Amino acid sequence: MAGSASEAGVGGYAEFRRGWPVVLSAMLGIGLGLSPVPFYTIGMLAPELARAFGWSFGQVMQGLPIMVYGVLVASPLVGWIADRAGVRPVALTSVVLFSLAFMSFGLGSGSLLQFYATWLVMAFAGAGTLPVTWTRAVNSRFDRRKGLALGLSLLGTGLFGYLVKPFAAWLIAGYGWRATYVVIGALPLLITLPVAWLGFHDVGERGRSAAERRAEALARRAATPGLTLAGAIKSWRFWVLGLAFLPISFAVGGPVPNMENILKTAGFGPAQVVGLASLIGLSVIFGRILGGWLIDRLWAPAVAFVLLSAPAAGCWMLARGGLSYEGAAASIVMIGFAAGVEYDLMAFLVARYFGMKRYSAIYGLLYGFFSLGAGFGPVYFGKAFDRAHSYAQPLVLSAGLLVLGGLLLLTLGRYRRFEPASAG
Repeated sequence: MAGSASEAGVGGYAEFRRGWPVVLSAMLGIGLGLSPVPFYTIGMLAPELARAFGWSFGQVMQGLPIMVYGVLVASPLVGWIADRAGVRPVALTSVVLFSLAFMSFGLGSGSLLQFYATWLVMAFAGAGTLPVTWTRAVNSRFDRRKGLALGLSLLGTGLFGYLVKPFAAWLIAGYGWRATYVVIGALPLLITLPVAWLGFHDVGERGRSAAERRAEALARRAATPGLTLAGAIKSWRFWVLGLAFLPISFAVGGPVPNMENILKTAGFGPAQVVGLASLIGLSVIFGRILGGWLIDRLWAPAVAFVLLSAPAAGCWMLARGGLSYEGAAASIVMIGFAAGVEYDLMAFLVARYFGMKRYSAIYGLLYGFFSLGAGFGPVYFGKAFDRAHSYAQPLVLSAGLLVLGGLLLLTLGRYRRFEPASAG
């Protein structure tokens, strides 16, 4: 037993020694990509857009489900392309297009049609920056420490969430909302692109021509164990994962972008709101690391159920109201923990239950379920507030949905083992 543990440790170290450039590239690519950037900045920018153009808070938040519509189409398509052309060209191209699309929000003229069209264009332009591409390369390079590698790769969302709110507040106060869009939108070009250009390569992609990479990818996929896309869709586990992540993403996605207004409604001042809201990103970081470490060692669905029960309590506490600063901080940290385990948990479960043969395509389809919940959650929260001037009802709903999603994951059973010749 001691020998096997020692071998696992040595093997895990070797994986990180070879794979750290991919993990770093994925961390920056995901953290400064389509998933967190619009999500974590809209809460700071929505009041500015409302003042500038006379839009309601609900109208601004409507951009998120429009982005979801685009992601539902673009994510499976990007996964399909990445399985055939390789993840590197897809990711690098999308970094550039996403950066330009986000910066174009700064050109807003007051037209809601233009505003919503920009969200849709951004969804297609930035779909290659979603975890579906970056985690493919990470999953291919790690086995013994797959969960920790995925957790570290997805750490960027927490880092960005922690830093962007005070940064955006400083930019808005000093330079206005238009400059804020441009500066934050430029970050993927200035940070992610050069690092990923040098360090992000999937297995077999380095030093080969495009034709050689495609031929290598086809040969490797034929020999890679796991289910085909059709085989995964026929599996009941695919639908359990989709139905589980739909309520989970709704319950986490609803309060996070509305957190500033939730705290403001609870009576906290502007400085307190910025400080408390920034705790989301900090707790996401700890959730990523702890979650990744745990799912490498314990059955992932059980870990998920436990870690999702804590944010359910956090939502319940916020719904009751009357919290002190410390109580609000504890609630936010618990919610942030859920945001810290959701992405890497999905990537880990797809690899363990469906294999790597068609990982990107399967992940892309399941990400559609996730996007539905994450996109409509904020809008539901906003409309509930418009009706009742309170977030109590959607917060209680989120608490129940988190528990429901965790219970569904417990039905998945043991991880599946795939022989190299298995096609599903």
